[in-house]
Amino acid sequence: MEATLEKKYTYKDFESDQEVRWCPGCDDYVILRSMQKALPEMGVKKEEVVFISGIGCSSRFPYYMNTYGMHSIHGRAPAIATGVKLANPNLSVWVMTGDGDAMAIGGNHFIHVLRRNINLNIVLFNNEIYGLTKGQFSPTSTVGQKTKSSPYGNTQPPFNPGELALGANARFFGRIGGNVPKDISQMLIEAHQFKGTSLIEVLQNCVIFNDGCYSNITNKDVKEDKQIFLEHGKPMIFGKNRDKGLVLNKLKLEVVTIGENGITEEDLLVHDAKEKDPTMHQMLVRLQYPVATGIIRSYDDVTLEEREDELTKQVKKNSKFTKTNDLFYSGEIYMVK
Repeated sequence: MEATLEKKYTYKDFESDQEVRWCPGCDDYVILRSMQKALPEMGVKKEEVVFISGIGCSSRFPYYMNTYGMHSIHGRAPAIATGVKLANPNLSVWVMTGDGDAMAIGGNHFIHVLRRNINLNIVLFNNEIYGLTKGQFSPTSTVGQKTKSSPYGNTQPPFNPGELALGANARFFGRIGGNVPKDISQMLIEAHQFKGTSLIEVLQNCVIFNDGCYSNITNKDVKEDKQIFLEHGKPMIFGKNRDKGLVLNKLKLEVVTIGENGITEEDLLVHDAKEKDPTMHQMLVRLQYPVATGIIRSYDDVTLEEREDELTKQVKKNSKFTKTNDLFYSGEIYMVK
């Protein structure tokens, strides 16, 4: 949705008067400011933006935005956001959720909104823990992770949100660290511009209950060597010296070094986010070294709204009814006196 604005917004126009109550040092602050800085670049009016959340630390988000919003119930934000979007397609609708809210009690709502491809946006704050309820393991907690509810170590294998999303036929999936505000803002803008359901997973630190959960890949001194930031149409290259890249070796992605064994940049895979076949995207979201970030998938497809509109037109065209009374009086009629 594009709008003609009477004034140019700044991030301050999207700040609410509510005190932000997250733990000091939480990456939620980064995501909040990144959104507030991204919205003026989207060309939307404040009164046409809606944030829907469920339950969790991330779900405080609507309070801190000077837009419309709803703090809904646990796991049901996608369902409520679907209703909002279908009732008023002109709105820019955002679901703000966490790994517990989306992956556990909201799992069915999460996969079905992706499957349907409704034109709305989801931001998944993934800190691999239940933060609001004080540190229980979540569906993305790693095996062996010690928490309040797993003092001897979690025994349940975690979900990979990207893999789950692509399995549900998500057309847009991006992943980004929680400590790079400019990259987050740009990804939010691209998600807004995408026609269909967009999903952004933010690898977000919880300083109280799971501190350092992504430090091995997001810290400034390691991220260039441990992450590969993917850009559509560009070679899959990474490393502080930009000398490492990805090639396909049989059915697996393999890390190679440019200059060794005759490898040149031309030998590297080129990222195609717009490919319909998700096979390569699935391989990328599962990759553990390097961890793939950036927009991994961005495939244009028909939205649910477009399918529904087309069906409505066909039904109206073929229907013998033009008003409700035509339907009421179309069969046998009984008069009760």
